[in-house]
Amino acid sequence: MRKAVALTIAGSDPSGGAGIQADLKTFHQFGVYGEAVITLLTVQNTVTVEAVRLVEDRFVVQQLEAVLRDVPPMAAKTGALGDTGIIEAVAGAAEHFRFPLVVDPVMISKHGAPLIAEEARGALAKRLMPRAFLVTPNLHEAATLAGMAVEDLEGMKEAARRLRGMGARAVLVKGGHLAGTAVDLLYTADGVFYEYEAERIETGHTHGTGCTYSAAITACLARGVGLVEAVGAAKRYITEAIRTNPGLGNGSGPVNHHAGVGGMATDEWDERG
Repeated sequence: MRKAVALTIAGSDPSGGAGIQADLKTFHQFGVYGEAVITLLTVQNTVTVEAVRLVEDRFVVQQLEAVLRDVPPMAAKTGALGDTGIIEAVAGAAEHFRFPLVVDPVMISKHGAPLIAEEARGALAKRLMPRAFLVTPNLHEAATLAGMAVEDLEGMKEAARRLRGMGARAVLVKGGHLAGTAVDLLYTADGVFYEYEAERIETGHTHGTGCTYSAAITACLARGVGLVEAVGAAKRYITEAIRTNPGLGNGSGPVNHHAGVGGMATDEWDERG
């Protein structure tokens, strides 16, 4: 059997908690071979983002072309894309993808630094959203893209409907910033809602949670797991990763990328295929 392969198209976090570093760690934990196309570089740690530099969009395309013609993935995800040029480049390439694309519409860092230009948000909605097998916004991103306030479960449902109306096949609105239980809402291609609840863990160490969560879903899809089960496995993983965070750094530290996969050891997951 061919080894499962997953691709991340995202920015670099030198502190290792988010971006391609978090994605690759997560792919590995799920027993998936990871590849990475870099869209932007950051100067950051758990305390602050000091600078962001974008990769030239043609160079992003060249990275993609090199990967796709030699080691094509079974699933891919996007993270921080930076500007309109990069979004257009990735969307153009995605027209030819024959595998599911998970779009994590990263807009700001955990520290509040912008990771996408204001004018590029329209390109993300119009050009990349229609290429998405799944889009995974948090409440702020869902509100921005859907053009409405998202403050409760009903708001999440309406935002999900609007985002599906923009072309995304399925939508996962993450409710981590809601009061009370942490509830995420999946809206599938056949118009069914699924709710995923987890305990709310009181900790400041949540750097890279969105990247890690979407990477876990992507890894599951690369292994042939269905979307509903993939989101469930990823939700359990990210919850445990937050709960067992290593307490690193002086700010918002990373989660534990060594957390168990769905309550199983990695070798047990591998036995499932």
